[in-house]
Amino acid sequence: VRQYIGEHSLMKKLRRTAIGERFFSDVRFRTEISLYQGLFINLLYIGVKLFSGIYYRSVWFVSLAAYYAFLAIMRFILLRGRKKKADERPLRTELICYRACGIILLLMNQALAGIVIFMVHQNRGFHYPGVLIYAMATYSFYSVITAVINIVKFRKHGSPVLSAAKAINLVAAMVSILSLETAMLARFGGNDDPFFWKVMTGATGGGVCTIVIGMAIFMIGKSSKKLKGVSHHGREKRNL
Repeated sequence: VRQYIGEHSLMKKLRRTAIGERFFSDVRFRTEISLYQGLFINLLYIGVKLFSGIYYRSVWFVSLAAYYAFLAIMRFILLRGRKKKADERPLRTELICYRACGIILLLMNQALAGIVIFMVHQNRGFHYPGVLIYAMATYSFYSVITAVINIVKFRKHGSPVLSAAKAINLVAAMVSILSLETAMLARFGGNDDPFFWKVMTGATGGGVCTIVIGMAIFMIGKSSKKLKGVSHHGREKRNL
């Protein structure tokens, strides 16, 4: 599919434009576009969930709004820490942004834990009507696979900002899997057995929260260790 799209005449015309050529050749530019896109979508979700939480007096919607707010804050920090040219951006600045995202992940995990608790104890979940659930399943699995591949692949670029951006995508993808599970349990009968619902949702939710905590601790520890060996104007090797 990728080869077919790449050889399409429309794609070739797009590559000949200045923006298109930069988009396909500059991984940092693509990451910046992705961060802006994610930030915009997160802000929309914050508005919708927060309004719903206030209107319906629902802690469930407020917890979802908090989760998207943490995602938005991390993406905003990474965008603020990124400059046009890599050689103008000290490694120290990127490491500080990387560590800040790790700290925010720890805080965001509290919102995630609240969402999981609501799911388990109040039988709450997500619902996708009609065939949309199959589209969401495809998207969720694709997002997780792509996020894992990107985390490994982007390590070679040695940029903490790029690594943090991909870590955020992985967290969002895992939460998508959690929401998909609740929707599939509700659609295909798992919701009829309260015990089965609690065990499956609790196990998956607990696993997601554990992975998020592990990622946060790794990011904080790794960046703190690197910051000790980087001066304010240092250019140590980027190997995050």
